[in-house]
Amino acid sequence: MKYGMNLLLWSDHLNEGLLPVLDRLKQLGYDGVELPLFSTAIPEMERWNKRFNDLGLERTAVTIRTEPNNPISPAAKVRAAGIEASKRTLECCQALGVQNLCGPYHSAIGLFSGSGPTADEWKWGVESMRAVAEHAQTCGVMLALEAVNRYETFLMNCMADAVRFVAEVDHPHCRLMYDTFHANIEEKSIAEAIGTVAPYLVHIHISESDRSTPGTAQVNWEESFDTFHKIGYDGWMVVEAFGLALPEITAATKIWRRMYHAEDQLAHDALAFMKDEVQKRR
Repeated sequence: MKYGMNLLLWSDHLNEGLLPVLDRLKQLGYDGVELPLFSTAIPEMERWNKRFNDLGLERTAVTIRTEPNNPISPAAKVRAAGIEASKRTLECCQALGVQNLCGPYHSAIGLFSGSGPTADEWKWGVESMRAVAEHAQTCGVMLALEAVNRYETFLMNCMADAVRFVAEVDHPHCRLMYDTFHANIEEKSIAEAIGTVAPYLVHIHISESDRSTPGTAQVNWEESFDTFHKIGYDGWMVVEAFGLALPEITAATKIWRRMYHAEDQLAHDALAFMKDEVQKRR
């Protein structure tokens, strides 16, 4: 198992202020960090790559698409912009040494039509993602698409939909991730959901029901870790938690109150929680 921490708890972009955070995460025992890649204007990517390597921290990344580059837009130019945005992000991943690119970049986050996906929107999404997957293979990066809850997107909300989507994309560099927060909202059976995604699963977000310290709220962790063990999962487990440090992220995640003592404490407790749950099942 590889254990990671999403840097969105501290920042939505790479910056010098993260250096002490990276050092502390390494000292705590994390194998890697998840980089927010919401812009491709990242200076000195080769230098950042070296910094991560010098610290011994592996990398995954997360990104999104928005209305101007929505891969399922009825406008061909907008869909093309979505493909190009994801390709540029993949090139950043390659420069930064990122292994998996996760997130709901299959469609625009927070953009709704008032109904579920049409046949055309689904088809456009599959076609767009197949083009992105071809570039991902060239860059040596694995796509880890994320199904997110109904309040954030309408294309892909549950594991059954996600598996159908990736099966239609039909590319070895297009796979799926599982997020405990979103599954807690959308799935009727956690064990069934994890079993469904198992053949395509390359990444897991360990995220509590209130986005705070994993193990402190309502996610069914026993069933989750039992099933991760049952399917033999041995890839990335990355903590995804959010706080009040970033106004745009606070607004997007609808977090209005502080639900943990301190970022470092959350990182410490989350790693201990994951390792303990995995160890109990060996």
